[in-house]
Amino acid sequence: MSIAWTAFTPGSALAGGALIGLAASVLWLVNGRVAGISGILGGLRWRPGDRGWRLAFVAGLLASPVVLGWLAPGIGEFAPAAQGSAEVIRLFVAGLLVGVGTRLANGCTSGHGVCGLARLSPRSLAAVGVFMGTAFAVVFIARHLIGVGL
Repeated sequence: MSIAWTAFTPGSALAGGALIGLAASVLWLVNGRVAGISGILGGLRWRPGDRGWRLAFVAGLLASPVVLGWLAPGIGEFAPAAQGSAEVIRLFVAGLLVGVGTRLANGCTSGHGVCGLARLSPRSLAAVGVFMGTAFAVVFIARHLIGVGL
């Protein structure tokens, strides 16, 4: 059995985490809103009078990787299409399952994990425990029982 290593870099992980925390804090301080991505996206459809800041937030999420690519080419390259259609399908199914999970948990990893835990929410602690436990189980099953590299 071999162990698949990833290109983990603590510096970029720390910077990314700090920026996520900063964005969540600014949204909370400016709008009094929790930075839960699933709630922000869902609000685009269900809360038409509250779309401005939601569109700006989503636009920032989508534009950030493009801007990073311009400022620092080669950092965080991600090209699933180059690995074949099976990889694209796997990513699509994974995204769909995450979406279902966010509906079941009444929130996503950003809302519960970043904002909810920071507010010491027991519901968020339970949700994050389920998110992480499920992730650990899926990786263990995929790598050690099925033999699929993740």
